[in-house]
Amino acid sequence: MISTTEQLQSHLENFSEFTKHAAGRDLGWLRKLREDAFARFCEVGFPTTRDEDWRFTNVAAIAKSVFHLATKSGATPEKSALADQRIIPDSSCRLVFVNGHFAAELSSMGKLPTGVEVNSLALQIQKDPAAVERHLGRYLNIQRDAFSALNTAFAEDGAYIHIARRTVLESPIHLLFVSNGISSAQSPLMMHPRNLIVAEAESEATIVEDYISLDDSVSFCNTATELIAGDGAIVSHYMLERENRQAFNISTLRMQQGRSANVASHSVLLGGGLVRNNVHPVLAGEGGECLINGLFAGTGEQHLDNYMLVEHASPHCGSRQFYNGILNDHAHGVFHGRIIVHKDAQKTDAKQTNRNLLLSDDARIDTKPQLEIYADDVKCTHGATIGQIDEVALFYLRSRGIDEASSRKLLLSAFAGECLDRMKQGAARSYVEKLIDESLSAFLLSSGNASNELLSKDRELSWEEVG
Repeated sequence: MISTTEQLQSHLENFSEFTKHAAGRDLGWLRKLREDAFARFCEVGFPTTRDEDWRFTNVAAIAKSVFHLATKSGATPEKSALADQRIIPDSSCRLVFVNGHFAAELSSMGKLPTGVEVNSLALQIQKDPAAVERHLGRYLNIQRDAFSALNTAFAEDGAYIHIARRTVLESPIHLLFVSNGISSAQSPLMMHPRNLIVAEAESEATIVEDYISLDDSVSFCNTATELIAGDGAIVSHYMLERENRQAFNISTLRMQQGRSANVASHSVLLGGGLVRNNVHPVLAGEGGECLINGLFAGTGEQHLDNYMLVEHASPHCGSRQFYNGILNDHAHGVFHGRIIVHKDAQKTDAKQTNRNLLLSDDARIDTKPQLEIYADDVKCTHGATIGQIDEVALFYLRSRGIDEASSRKLLLSAFAGECLDRMKQGAARSYVEKLIDESLSAFLLSSGNASNELLSKDRELSWEEVG
């Protein structure tokens, strides 16, 4: 481990080297955006558990480690085979990023309809910097989040997606982010993918962000996505995290919604060692709807943190948060759902629910639903449950001749299925359903006989118990 000064020096060296060759380094507005963000990161440093938003997650392992900024590398047979195995059937196109850099030779643009532009962000900066300037960095809040500041400082590559007005994209866009190993002589890699998604008025699209590892090496992936949904747009966004148990993954999804826009965020956390999933929608236009739906399943020593910040800034908007967690062994889960209803957001209808299953005595969940209401004509509710698999249901399945492992799998699949039920039918949902099924099988297999007999049904917790 290193001191804070040494750690900041390491990032300064990475940043100094990065600015010499970064895409758009000659663009004044982009250079200033990066420099301001890095200055902000140096000012505040990494968060600690003294920060309320990070109360349950200690990132000291990231803050005190030396990371080497990943550089662009070519395709290998292993990478090609891995990418080919991770194809969403019937996807409109697939963009592959290896260690945060676009890999054109592994990607497939498919046949995109007129009105849809998909590109590497780095290539788009070179091709049409004005289109990027209109939105990049306009919504992500680098003042309140050090990881967003760090990402913006190193923002260079990722996905650029633009969907023209009234354009309907029937099949999903698949963004595959691969973390690749390094030799033991080098420090672990860090990467900062930056995605920009612009869905103009009355457009419709589905985007899948998919994070995987090529091997078991340590890596730090700090990604940020700005999603702008115009008036009446309908967008479904999927965040799938299934990296190795040595990986650090911090992701931030910032959504800006126009009038009557309908946006759904689906997060599925199945891998990683320390994972933080930030989702921050702002319902800026009247009549907007937002769904935040998620599933996290952890075993071993995994730490899976979900932080939701929903801002109702306009009247007649609705938001729903549903997160289910499954934790075994010594895994630690976190759900912090915060809803802010601003003064002018009258007639707001907001609800948040967090349900959790603990499959061992050592598994832990910290859940904190939170409301901040500054309007007087609203309907807002929140709640959380923590429990175990129902013994009666397990006994019933066993009495019908189903073995214990299969019985547990059925009950966990039903619990996870609540998340799937909130996804629209289609290629993305089918892909996620397969991943969850495979993950739960491996989850139970790795748990072996470590799971205790599960004795009680979910018990409702009051706010005083979880606050």
